[in-house]
Amino acid sequence: MALTFSTRRQHMLPDAGNDARRLAEPISVGDILGPDGVENAVTDARRDRSGRDAAALATALRHRLGLPPETLAQVEAGLIGTSVIDPVLAPADPRLIQQFGPELCLKHRVLPWRSSAGRVTVLATSPDRFLRVRDALVAIFGPVHLAITTNEKLDVALSKMCHKTLIHNAEKRTKRVESCRGWDAGKAFRWGGAIVFTILACLIVWPTVSFLVLCGWGVFTLILNTVLKVASVILHLTAKSDPPPAAAPQLAHLPVVTILVPLFRERDIAGALVQRLSKLDYPTDRLDVCLVLEADDATTQEALAKTQLPFWMRAIRVPLGTLQTKPRALNYALCFAKGSIIGVYDAEDAPAPDQIHVVVNRFAQRGPDVACLQGRLDFYNSHSNWLARCFTVEYATWFRIVLPGLERLGLAIPLGGTTLFFRREILEELGGWDAHNVTEDADLGIRLARHGYRTEIIDTVTQEEANARAWPWVKQRSRWLKGYAITYGVHMRNPLKLWRDLGPWRFFGVQLLFAGTISQFLLAPLLWSFWLMLFGVPHPLDGVLAPSVAITFSLIFLVSELIGITVSAIAVTSTGKPDLIKWTPTLHLYFPLASLAAYKGVIELATKPFYWDKTSHGIFAPATESVANVSQPVRPLHPTAAE
Repeated sequence: MALTFSTRRQHMLPDAGNDARRLAEPISVGDILGPDGVENAVTDARRDRSGRDAAALATALRHRLGLPPETLAQVEAGLIGTSVIDPVLAPADPRLIQQFGPELCLKHRVLPWRSSAGRVTVLATSPDRFLRVRDALVAIFGPVHLAITTNEKLDVALSKMCHKTLIHNAEKRTKRVESCRGWDAGKAFRWGGAIVFTILACLIVWPTVSFLVLCGWGVFTLILNTVLKVASVILHLTAKSDPPPAAAPQLAHLPVVTILVPLFRERDIAGALVQRLSKLDYPTDRLDVCLVLEADDATTQEALAKTQLPFWMRAIRVPLGTLQTKPRALNYALCFAKGSIIGVYDAEDAPAPDQIHVVVNRFAQRGPDVACLQGRLDFYNSHSNWLARCFTVEYATWFRIVLPGLERLGLAIPLGGTTLFFRREILEELGGWDAHNVTEDADLGIRLARHGYRTEIIDTVTQEEANARAWPWVKQRSRWLKGYAITYGVHMRNPLKLWRDLGPWRFFGVQLLFAGTISQFLLAPLLWSFWLMLFGVPHPLDGVLAPSVAITFSLIFLVSELIGITVSAIAVTSTGKPDLIKWTPTLHLYFPLASLAAYKGVIELATKPFYWDKTSHGIFAPATESVANVSQPVRPLHPTAAE
């Protein structure tokens, strides 16, 4: 491959009489790259590119030689005999963007720039991007011409020129019928007040019967939840191990994976996050990490300004809008993602180094009906205090026992907020995240199931920071339970349609997971009253229930507690933390905090349904154990299905 061609170093200067004036100085690629190893680097990069559309030559060269993006844009332009244009210094004609459509500009990452001499110049970061939509461009504009720009400049230009579309997508990407943005707080307040008034009136007029009905419903949901735990732990203990992975593929076949990391007021963790994500062993020229910042978040921006970001990490600033939530930020950043697989991490996350390989492998092994992969979560500060220990036990039970049990039972899975990975085209098809829902993850899990897609739990662990302070824990849990209630309300707007979408079995699962969970926490004080019978203390239902029935209720409560302790002990053992077994009985003192959170969340449904109670991170330092050992290394497969 000869390197004798030349390109031009160009500066774009706005001019009233001309679209732009180019001042050119010939330079050779050899001068830019140096004589040694250049031909091999370019040849290898082009070979990578020939096997996949998504990998641009500039990215591969940047990875191998550490060159700045402007220089690589000049190299790319020189290879195809075109020019480099900076759309920030010389903005595009907004009429051309409107004619082509801001949505298509964002989707295909092309920018109709200027019209001159009977043809339209279109900016793209590589010929591949341009060629995908060339026919559409020609149909709209007639003759078109490609010019090269950098990813960074294109992002800035798109964010300015497509501002309204980006804000609309961020806040209203999800269909209104599947979103909670139409939630009427006033109506919720009236309905909630009516329900509370009715319950109080019944307790006053028919105190015994009303108390019995509430206790009966609480015991019924307790039995169902206990049965679910028993079934899940049996499936856990009898599950077969996954087959060993196949041989590793060629690098050229690996898909680009975009990781979205929403950050908000993260002074203490921004730098540490960069270090943790830098431990991922996925090839960096196939990795696109987006740190998603709010435009008014000076705290996080200052923290990141002190950190040198690697070239495969970039910051995306989300402009202000009508609300400020994590799902809104994710929707905004999705428009700038480069990958065919979209992942989500939280600010405090420390994923296993091989995690992206695990994700790519699993998507490659599964058909397109598997749209989402959920990793397991654990805590690196699990021994900070009693609350952290109990939180760790609860998470181990949920991510090691219950969620895999839901998957094996064929039920819909309410997603966790982090270590999530999606097939991009399906995520976009479903309308991304509901920007107004404070548990956008659980909602998205149900929407995936309603549209016929499946979620699988993968055996890879992300360590994060346990929220181990009592009142912040209550605020975080109240947000989760409030979101569960909103999600349930959204999907139960039309119960018959939900039944048709999910089928009877998964419809029942939604009732158990959402209505059952909320009922359990709200009615927990009534259930605790049955402890009085075991100790011979008078109970409100004495004389109403036959002694055998009363004892049966008490035994049900006792057996459910013993089953819960046993399941939790199995869960923490599977995480490699058997020392936490002795703390599992104290969960009986831990869950009253969740009942307090449930009542706080219910009140907020009628006062501030979309309020996002921020959880602070960076409070507790990680333990000394290495997160690299939380999952076994996995050799990458040939992920053709993931591309």
